[in-house]
Amino acid sequence: MKRQRGHKARLCLTPAQASAAEDQGHAARALWNLVHDWWTMLPKGCRSLAAADTAIRQGRKDLPWLGVLPAQAAQAVLKTYFQAWKNCWEGRAQTPAFKGRFRSRMAIDIPQGRDLQIVRLNRRWGRMWAPKIGHVLFRWTRDLPVGRRADKGNRVSGARLVKEADGWYVVFRVQREVPEPAGHTGPTVGIDRGIAKPLALSDGTFREHGPWLTKGETKRLRRLEKARERRRRDRKPGMRDSRRLTRTYNQIAQLRATAKRRAVDWQHKTTTGIAETFSRIGVENLSITRMVKSARGTVEAPGRNVRQKAGLSRAIAGEAWGRTVTMLEYKAADRGGIVVKVPARDTSRRCSVCGRITPGNRETQARFVCKNSDCGFEANADTNAGRNIDHAAGQAVSGRGDLGDTRSAKRQPPTRPHAT
Repeated sequence: MKRQRGHKARLCLTPAQASAAEDQGHAARALWNLVHDWWTMLPKGCRSLAAADTAIRQGRKDLPWLGVLPAQAAQAVLKTYFQAWKNCWEGRAQTPAFKGRFRSRMAIDIPQGRDLQIVRLNRRWGRMWAPKIGHVLFRWTRDLPVGRRADKGNRVSGARLVKEADGWYVVFRVQREVPEPAGHTGPTVGIDRGIAKPLALSDGTFREHGPWLTKGETKRLRRLEKARERRRRDRKPGMRDSRRLTRTYNQIAQLRATAKRRAVDWQHKTTTGIAETFSRIGVENLSITRMVKSARGTVEAPGRNVRQKAGLSRAIAGEAWGRTVTMLEYKAADRGGIVVKVPARDTSRRCSVCGRITPGNRETQARFVCKNSDCGFEANADTNAGRNIDHAAGQAVSGRGDLGDTRSAKRQPPTRPHAT
């Protein structure tokens, strides 16, 4: 079985290499915007990949600043743009839009793995080739299938250079040949995602974490945000940002990137432990985008409790519930388990013992007491929700095949009748 995963490593660029990477990143973003403008202006009958490819080739000849982007990276921009439209047509994403200079992340694709020329220099450092940048060093933190270890089934199929707040990184696309995992024989679990309790499991345990930033870092972030607002107050529309304001933006971005790295590290460790322990993992099928939508409303009909809703939305975004489920899906599949998404309606209000919904069941945010006279079940409210999710996941999977299937239960194809 072929499995492709990404491996992220930090790059160590010289000032000249960093400048070249910046130029390529801006060129890739500008090329996306040019393709989007060209695509949306043409009639539907004239849109095609061949015509877009011809336009890109001509543009790289006519615009010198666009020619700094390698040809294969330019082709990758077109493929990514067309895939964005396919995702939109199939209902998986919104309509592609223009990429802003400061709102989008710089990325340069290297689609051919053979062009990377990866060599391990010592225990900590490796070297790779980036087109029109040269040989660059990167931190070697995981063995890669290069050199004698590489073959048709185990290899690095490509990479992407990405700029984060604290510098440039490379994301390798690693393809490996792995045996088909055996069915997981562990117990089942339902997981309720929340704010007070990040992950509440149906077995009565919790997966919690502390603040992503220390008290000193939180104070510094707040001070920088106040400084940002003071400096933006005197900036008129159309004016370029001052060097002080730009430096403040960068410092804020670095602190937020630190918080994100710590969050991702906790999520990886937590989801790995859950995937190794449980065979079937039930989660709620939440529409997170709608949950974090602003409550401001309109001028004619302004929203209520806007500030409170904004704080809740920030807390939900900080927990990154969607990323947690994504990690659980591929890690459970690698170990022979499955992740089942169930409807979220009434999971917090229904009693997990008698199955009834009685008014006043949830006395507080953390306490659940069934008001049914024949039941009287008491438990943590999030644990009770996790138990309901586990029950719903079992009902969803029943009749849909072996639990050891490595794919998510939602993605399993229907059974086909045997040919006669």
